[in-house]
Amino acid sequence: MAVTALYSAHYRSLVRLAVLLVRDMATAEEVVQDAFVAIHGAWRRLRDTDKALAYLRQSVVNRSRSVLRHRAVVEKYAPKGLPDAPSAENGAIGELERSAVIEALRSLPARQREALVLRYYGDMSEAQIAHAMGISKGAVKSHTARGMAALRTTLEQLS
Repeated sequence: MAVTALYSAHYRSLVRLAVLLVRDMATAEEVVQDAFVAIHGAWRRLRDTDKALAYLRQSVVNRSRSVLRHRAVVEKYAPKGLPDAPSAENGAIGELERSAVIEALRSLPARQREALVLRYYGDMSEAQIAHAMGISKGAVKSHTARGMAALRTTLEQLS
């Protein structure tokens, strides 16, 4: 009878507490129901039945924590969706574009090709390129600009 009275008086407030913790009404109701089932089973072992509400609140908080821990584990190990695979057509077009750029690069003079490859494929700064090629930064700028102009002309002719 005492558990029924507790249920009638405090069920809604305990559900509100659980909703704030687990952010889900259905799960909050389950947590509170489980707490009431547990207190019903442990009623005879309670030393001070006046503290039953405090016991229920603590039980709701602990069960909510368990739900949140379980969610975290499920989310952590949930299978990841497969990324959108590019179509075969995209792959073919990309391959054609890459091969056209490589062909155009091969047609450039050696210094221009080296400067462009180090700059755009090696992602090196002008100073790093100058050091690697043993030339001045001005020469790097010149080779890069001339190489880009030649690549642009070659690739425009192919299109």
